Amino acid sequence: MQVTDVRIRKITTEGKMKAIVSVTFDDEFVVHDIKIIEGQNGLFIAMPSRKMGEGDFRDIAHPINSETRNKIQDAIFTQYERMNELEREAAEAEEIEAEEAGVEEIETEEAEVEEIETEEAEIDKIIE
Repeated sequence: MQVTDVRIRKITTEGKMKAIVSVTFDDEFVVHDIKIIEGQNGLFIAMPSRKMGEGDFRDIAHPINSETRNKIQDAIFTQYERMNELEREAAEAEEIEAEEAGVEEIETEEAEVEEIETEEAEIDKIIE
């Protein structure tokens, strides 16, 4: 069984839950609502679960051995890191664009000031 697709929806609010994930296996079976959670020892995944009785939760679907859990977790974290890297690159590009726009605005303002000063100098010559 191979992980053939990982879709991540990031959670924008503050808190321990960072994203909700859907994982497709062999392009035939999908498991929704896997959560990426920030724990005391770093990120981990929580399989989809249902509340049972007095606040206890029970997994609806889960891997039955650690090898499969690791395969799923690795695929999720790889995609999560790619997503974070793309977001960082987009933020850096946006920052560079903003800086360049600011430089262009300053250059335009400097050119306008220079033009005004030239016109004022010409007016002063005419007045004299």
